[in-house]
Amino acid sequence: MAQTDNTPHDPRIHVDGAQLRRLGPASRALSLLPRQPARSILNGRHASRLRGRGLNFEELRGYLPGDDVRAIDWKVTARTGEPYVRVYTEERDRPALLLVDQRMSMFFGSRVYMKSVIAAEAAAIAAHRVLGQGDRVGGIVFGDAVIAEHKPQRRPAALHRLLGSISDANGVLNAGAQVSEAIAINDVLRAAVRIARTNTLVMVFSDFDGLDSDSERLLRHLSQAGDLILFHVADVAGTAALPDNLAMTVSDGHMQAELDTSDSTNRARLDAAIGGRLNELMAWSRKYAFPVVPLGTETPALTQMMRLFGHQRPAR
Repeated sequence: MAQTDNTPHDPRIHVDGAQLRRLGPASRALSLLPRQPARSILNGRHASRLRGRGLNFEELRGYLPGDDVRAIDWKVTARTGEPYVRVYTEERDRPALLLVDQRMSMFFGSRVYMKSVIAAEAAAIAAHRVLGQGDRVGGIVFGDAVIAEHKPQRRPAALHRLLGSISDANGVLNAGAQVSEAIAINDVLRAAVRIARTNTLVMVFSDFDGLDSDSERLLRHLSQAGDLILFHVADVAGTAALPDNLAMTVSDGHMQAELDTSDSTNRARLDAAIGGRLNELMAWSRKYAFPVVPLGTETPALTQMMRLFGHQRPAR
């Protein structure tokens, strides 16, 4: 239901800035660095290892006892007749870009939480952790009509601005909202391609409504330029098997349609529509070696992320 100024805040339906900021301390147990716990989903069979921060070339100098022979520059060594090594230092920080979906397709939940709430909280947890690791955090928060872009920065103020945008976008979602033409997810992915530099960690929190053939090209580009993690948010009503002989009328407020699962043709089309999006994501995950993290609406985002990233649930 839509909330008004006189309606008490329900954290299962909407988030606010304070709710997202409170997730900071609990996020410290998580890691978005290359070294992951054994049970972490990022250690999955088809998931590539996070690359972490890159290396900056510092200098070329003469070889000293104890230097790693793999650092020897053989071309310079051959030209000068003396062994030389290339010296690198790790980048001080790494940019992370969070794409947070708050479109009306996310304002749904048949159990405990709205998909939009789970996406907002999961993104906030990741944002807290990125800054806590000493990296830069930024993002693109998108609803049906607006996009808020935040350049990655290593400052608490940048984190608070990002969380504020997530809270603002979530707050306008309501059951009575009219959507004429929602922002396409591909438009957001193109913006991410434009913003993300080499070695950027890109995390997408969405139900991925609107995927098409061009989405594959954009996701492939992001995964090859840096690290890509997709957080697929789904409700059990959209993933569970449909019962037989289900007859119902559905409406978007303007048009209505009759659904009858006893008809084999209708049943096949519905099953394909429900499972097709996730199947596509998983196929691309295997093809381009980026992880897909499944999130549901039955339990808090923090509980799910602690389990998926191989950690015990935090104490209350």
